Amino acid sequence: RSCDLLIDILVSGNHSLVVGNTNVRTFDGRGVSDLFRLLENDPEFLDGARVADKVVGKGAAALMILGGVKEVYSMVISDPAFALFEKYGVKVSFGKRVEHIINRKGDDICPVEKLCADCVTPEECLPLIKGFIQCMNHNG
Repeated sequence: RSCDLLIDILVSGNHSLVVGNTNVRTFDGRGVSDLFRLLENDPEFLDGARVADKVVGKGAAALMILGGVKEVYSMVISDPAFALFEKYGVKVSFGKRVEHIINRKGDDICPVEKLCADCVTPEECLPLIKGFIQCMNHNG
């Protein structure tokens, strides 16, 4: 499988995200922040890329689809994320599929997953995610 090397790097390096395209880059940010920054600052790198990620909720899935990612492996993926990938023809594999991604405290649904719950397309998710990240950076 083509994502095997990326999965090895993800697990052995304890990274949150590994993206492989012309080269391999690792990321250790929280939530969707690294994906969002990549989409904003280096969208070419996402286009046609393979991704290995620890946790993929609907927001992360939307960012990957908007970036043109062609294949994704996630250790944990939510049903809404899986459905979005299927709808847009992204090849996806996973370790565990769950109803929703849970927040860091473990007492509620992930805020980005909640934000994107009613969105139908990745395009609808983007401004919500952008607002969320700006708010997090501001309150940081």
